[in-house]
Amino acid sequence: MHAAEQIRAAIAGVMSLREAHVLSPALGEAIHAIKGLQARRFAHTYADLAADPVYAPAVSFFLTELYADRDFRERDLQFGRIAGALERWLPPAATETAVALAELHGLSERLDHEMALAWLQQSDTTPAAERYVEAWRRVSAPHERGHQLELVLALGRELIGLTQTPGLLLLLKAMRGPAKMAGLAALQSFLETGFHTFKDLALVRGRAERFLDVIEHREREWLTRLFEWPKTEAIAVLTPAIQATEAPTQN
Repeated sequence: MHAAEQIRAAIAGVMSLREAHVLSPALGEAIHAIKGLQARRFAHTYADLAADPVYAPAVSFFLTELYADRDFRERDLQFGRIAGALERWLPPAATETAVALAELHGLSERLDHEMALAWLQQSDTTPAAERYVEAWRRVSAPHERGHQLELVLALGRELIGLTQTPGLLLLLKAMRGPAKMAGLAALQSFLETGFHTFKDLALVRGRAERFLDVIEHREREWLTRLFEWPKTEAIAVLTPAIQATEAPTQN
């Protein structure tokens, strides 16, 4: 499957889920709750890196672009509209990054949707952490969550690779005006922000890779807790993670 087809397929799946959320306000609220919990958990897990000036931009990028309780409708529409043009405009490495983002986004939205359905099957009086763990265990499969993490790491590696692509920074800068006129500002912003974030990390050899190693280690720990620990223990460790730290609010 060509890059354009992969992107269109992923975005079409996301758009279909969004239609279901519009038809069911309760489902939309459940999605909002789940995404909010996930963003706060991520912010708590990486609070030490967020407090480090070296890694803070990378943590912010992940929170804003991957873990945010945020409406990505505009960026998705832009992705779908210019999927074919990406292969003509961008170097192969940048196109692969766009494909990785679309695939990750499609999988994450589907898993969140399935969790939201399980969330709604529980009482509104159930504590949030307990409700989340129960929803997670009802619908999540270890191989899918493992694949989701691998896509996150692959996207990070793709962005690291982009920083080593000759002339890409100049190309991105040259695209600003045409992208804005074509209604592609959100997509342009993602590419530029990701490039600059990992370019700064890559100034010191191995630093960007170490950041991804930390992501992998800590996220695999969370997968173990949510899948394998006794339910009461999983709830106990999740509760402070979703209460102690508020994730940044996205506009």
